[in-house]
Amino acid sequence: MKTKNYVLLLLLTLSVFSFNACSQPNNKKFKINDSIMKKELNAEEKRVILNKGTEAPFIGEYTDNFEEGVYTCKQCGSELYTSSSKFHSGCGWPSFDQEIPGRVKKVLDADGRRTEIVCAKCDGHLGHVFYGEGFTQKDTRHCVNSISMVFIKKEDVKKAETKTEVAIFAGGCFWGVEYYFQNAPGVLKTQVGYIGGHKANPTYKEVCAHTTGHVEAMEVTFDPTKTNYETLAKLFFEIHDPTQLNGQGGDIGEQYLSEIFYTTETQKEIAEKLIQILEKKGYKVATKLREATKFWSAENYHQQYYEKTGGTPYCHSRTIRF
Repeated sequence: MKTKNYVLLLLLTLSVFSFNACSQPNNKKFKINDSIMKKELNAEEKRVILNKGTEAPFIGEYTDNFEEGVYTCKQCGSELYTSSSKFHSGCGWPSFDQEIPGRVKKVLDADGRRTEIVCAKCDGHLGHVFYGEGFTQKDTRHCVNSISMVFIKKEDVKKAETKTEVAIFAGGCFWGVEYYFQNAPGVLKTQVGYIGGHKANPTYKEVCAHTTGHVEAMEVTFDPTKTNYETLAKLFFEIHDPTQLNGQGGDIGEQYLSEIFYTTETQKEIAEKLIQILEKKGYKVATKLREATKFWSAENYHQQYYEKTGGTPYCHSRTIRF
């Protein structure tokens, strides 16, 4: 009887630790982009985050953590989930019913049976997402390895927010502009929208009808300790044609004009300096500078458009000019 009980206990233990509700059956190793690597990972972190392993259930640091705050990617620091989306599912791993928009990428497993979730910025493995389980009204469960994340308390998030800066660029279709900025080193958040017009909260249809005076633009929030405004402004001048007067590529009209909306005098001075550099190189720069006014966020289906659709920009490409 003792021998039989021992065998049953051994089988039960092995089944728990081999349970792969959050694992990825893939031995392919992920190569990190060094420019966005935030910290050196230890052996266990590499096994899970880079080699798509799985943390054992019920041992993770954040499984039962319900403090207010934000969960970030351990590898690159990108914010992934807020505490308000976390719930207790009893599965043994942290569960969330919604990610921060644009921060988590979904990739179908090779066998087509499950959907892996990875950090949209560095591709670090997080876990898997499941639907139709009925845990919350959103009917979605992101099953995430604790070891893939770092939790930042609400009060510490507020401290960090005071250290960020914002830049606003308009360079044609905002889908393409955001595509080149959202994964740039030091960029914390991007959103597309409308600026420079005379109507509050304009819609895409109104902007396209040229009745509000707005241009399509992108607002980028960045960490000044990781990058700077000049670097981002140079990127802006290199991912669109700053010499085109009436739009960008085949997109013609006032909503597609090349403009920089500066939020500080320092930003204005840097933009003016870069324009002078380009003009000395022979470029007839059409980009206009305007003081930033109210930025209105565009409809949700426009946000991180190419990330959602899997496409690439049709009128934006990188041309080195500096």
